[in-house]
Amino acid sequence: MAKFRYKAVDSQGKEVLSTVEADSQRAAIEKIRAMRLTPKAIGQVRDDEPVAAPAAKAAAPAKKKKGGSIKTPKFMQAKVKTKDLMVFTRQLATLVDAGLPLLRGLRVLHRQCTHETLKDALSGMIETVETGNTFSESLGNYPKIFSHLYVNMVKAGEAGGVLETVLNRLAEFMEKAEKIKNKVKGAMTYPIVVLCAAFGIVAFLMVGVIPKFQQIFNDLMGGEGMPAITEFVIGLSEWFQQYWLFAICAVVGGVVLIKFAVRTKRGSYVADKLALKAPVFGPLTQKTNVARLTRTLGTLLSSGVPVLQALSIVKDTTDNQVIANALQTVHDSVKEGEGMTAPLGASGVFPPMVVSMVEVGEETGALAEMLVRIANTYDDEVDNAVAAMTSVIEPIMIIFLAVVVGGIVIAMFMPLISIIGTIGQQAG
Repeated sequence: MAKFRYKAVDSQGKEVLSTVEADSQRAAIEKIRAMRLTPKAIGQVRDDEPVAAPAAKAAAPAKKKKGGSIKTPKFMQAKVKTKDLMVFTRQLATLVDAGLPLLRGLRVLHRQCTHETLKDALSGMIETVETGNTFSESLGNYPKIFSHLYVNMVKAGEAGGVLETVLNRLAEFMEKAEKIKNKVKGAMTYPIVVLCAAFGIVAFLMVGVIPKFQQIFNDLMGGEGMPAITEFVIGLSEWFQQYWLFAICAVVGGVVLIKFAVRTKRGSYVADKLALKAPVFGPLTQKTNVARLTRTLGTLLSSGVPVLQALSIVKDTTDNQVIANALQTVHDSVKEGEGMTAPLGASGVFPPMVVSMVEVGEETGALAEMLVRIANTYDDEVDNAVAAMTSVIEPIMIIFLAVVVGGIVIAMFMPLISIIGTIGQQAG
């Protein structure tokens, strides 16, 4: 039999720290529950590890190793990307699912980890778990790496003895969320590149080409008799040459002002509302947010997180303030003993299909499964929306670039055609 150290809570809420012998971790959890205790954390005691009370171990200061390589300062260390965290979660889930104790799995990942920031975090987490703290508590010490959602799902998995299942769900959740994020980014890349190219070409024409044409027109035509479009383009070029610094400062100042306004509560709400109502990008923003929050909520509920706590977590992890306010209303409604359907429908943020499927989920007692189905459906709709938007944006941007550059070229060549015709008549 293996020996497991555990932390549990009795019926009066008092914390109990002790050990139990069992054939497996699941059997140990059953023994702990048979003692009318609620397990919070459990880990296998290694054969070479002295069995000591976690509190006593926690009191002993961790020994620092002398020497070693010079570490990069924390403020210079690279941020842990979603992809790195996703790989870590998937690997840890595989190790735990294969029967490896959590602490040993963390040590294995620490040895093979190449990301300095994540490696430092793993080192601290190993020390925290060794002192008898829970895995979720060790994750909570690194809020910049592990989100509120991540920590709470792990906490629910520890309490239910299904940590490996929760870790697998977390990995799947992050993989699908990253997939949607990359598709939206990919759809936005093309128009941004085209706009930057258009701005660069127009700036070059205004500063380098049009002034030379203007000099030719002044020499041959005296600046008179030019078409209205040519006069407009030349006037715009003169303004740009004279006030180019003001134009750049105005653009930069506008961007800074918008970013400052968006950071305020009122500005953030207005920006998020406009994002949902935008003609082309609004439906895509709505579908992306619905897919993300329903998957998050469904994953939390299926992992054993209470519905009120799950709604609070989803609200805190939602980027859109309008949707966050709607979720707060749903939270308050559920807290008062009512259902989720009415406040979801009254918010005007969620599509009717989402409201109907949530209603069916509440009536059948399969809300978590229904939320995951909604997420899968809207993932497909996001894929279709991104493909449709890309197919529409590409010709629009090409036409826009052709109109801008072509308009400038035509404006410069119209007087030349007139000059050539006049020279031909004089020669004849």
